[in-house]
Amino acid sequence: MKKYFVTGIGTDVGKTIVSAIITEALHADYWKPIQTGSFNDSDTPFLKKLIKNNLTQFHKEAYHFKNPLSPHAAAYLEGKAINTEEIIIPETDNILIIEGAGGVMVPLNNNELMIDLIKKFDAEVILVSRNYLGSINHTLLTVEAIQNKGINIKGIVFNNSGDKLTEDYIIKYTGLNCLLKLPHLNKIDKESIENIANTIDKNIFLK
Repeated sequence: MKKYFVTGIGTDVGKTIVSAIITEALHADYWKPIQTGSFNDSDTPFLKKLIKNNLTQFHKEAYHFKNPLSPHAAAYLEGKAINTEEIIIPETDNILIIEGAGGVMVPLNNNELMIDLIKKFDAEVILVSRNYLGSINHTLLTVEAIQNKGINIKGIVFNNSGDKLTEDYIIKYTGLNCLLKLPHLNKIDKESIENIANTIDKNIFLK
């Protein structure tokens, strides 16, 4: 089973949309192990509305907290603590797309970060970057943190692509593959996700 962990250089950089596109392109399974925020507006049901194929299975979160905070804080407010030993990868014969919460240095509990969960899963990273002032710094720091943990990065996705100078610098400096340059989407629905998914070279993810 191939496992890809979709993470970002921060919060609200487009991880969920990228997860939807890759999931649709590969007809993969989807799993968000830790969800924080509204039970009615979380990422798994949102993705279900965007996926057109009938092969994708959506796996239940290991933890779901109501407050839209970092996982350790959201758990604390509910009198709980995240135990990563209880976060078990779902059994599937399909490719699995795993979506993280926030960036790689987000705390899960008093001792572990999101990056530790990625390491535990032995998954390759799909890193989502988004252009804003400071995004080069955030992207390079994230890449360095991931690689220092001995985690393989499959490549980078540029969300709201358009700043060629920034994107070229990041690719040249890191030596990573650019998996996708995602334009701004005026409308996000099944058709727009499928249209972009159809442009992806699936063989890249099967190697």
